[in-house]
Amino acid sequence: MNADTAIQIFWFLLGLGIVLVCAEVFVPGGVLGFMGAGALFGAAVASFAAFPEYGLYISLAIVLLTGIALALWIKIFPKTRFGQRFILARVQKKTAASELARSALVGKEGLAQTDLHPGGIAKIDGRRTDVVTEGQMIAKGESVRVIKVEGFRVVVRKSGNKEDPTS
Repeated sequence: MNADTAIQIFWFLLGLGIVLVCAEVFVPGGVLGFMGAGALFGAAVASFAAFPEYGLYISLAIVLLTGIALALWIKIFPKTRFGQRFILARVQKKTAASELARSALVGKEGLAQTDLHPGGIAKIDGRRTDVVTEGQMIAKGESVRVIKVEGFRVVVRKSGNKEDPTS
């Protein structure tokens, strides 16, 4: 391989690596970042053929500058307007409030709006609620009682009363 070809391969791999690592921000999954890191590694190796007397220094510079760029990216990017579009910075308090509301359903009775086998919808406290049974099937229109709430799961059991499914 002649020197001109080695230099072209070096610049191609260096540019490709930088582009792929930057593109990783927009494409989830890590594949482009991994390919970009591989291209940068290839550029570091190609630097020995392209620039025989400076290959070691160029390789160290690629590793060092990539590390510095990554550290700055992690430190500065989240604070930019563009970066804030990609990062969830607020704590969602609505979830905690809805968990408290669901836990208040324990002991309340309702009506199965769909067949529960074992999951479905019941109308409890005037609201349609996703519910699950303990494994048994409950027919639409049967009366149910909330026995426990586990996170987002509202667990019901058949209670004694059968009500009109049209209500």
